[in-house]
Amino acid sequence: MKIEGIVGWQRKNFYLYGLVEPATGDSFFWEFSHLDGTCFQDFLNLFSKAYPDVLNLVQMDNGSFHKSLDLKWPDNVIPIFQPPNSPELNPIERLWEHIKYELSWEHCTTLDQLRQKLKQVLDSISSEAIASICGWDYITSALLSATS
Repeated sequence: MKIEGIVGWQRKNFYLYGLVEPATGDSFFWEFSHLDGTCFQDFLNLFSKAYPDVLNLVQMDNGSFHKSLDLKWPDNVIPIFQPPNSPELNPIERLWEHIKYELSWEHCTTLDQLRQKLKQVLDSISSEAIASICGWDYITSALLSATS
């Protein structure tokens, strides 16, 4: 007798959205349930409210959720899209690598355990460390010359 069935793996996950200021190491992170235009809009709104008196240039890749036609960019947030397939140009990519490395040997059996470990990693990274990880010379030089 042959038994056939459809297997539907259930995956539970969450997404960490983040922005960093490479010269100072200031950072802003927020967890969301999905990686989509709706959650990204919520993230932009939260970020805009957290830094209301600053004009923020936000560099990002060409993810479809970054370019959703429904996005309403806050007045103090200006998107800058990097060339396709060039993650090495985005400073936060080095921080994502660092975070993944820090979590690589962790064994979490629940999402809550993973959230807790991730929070510990984020809390342990100082602004100075973020600036060191994300502040490539050519970026910090450009930022400093733009403010001079």
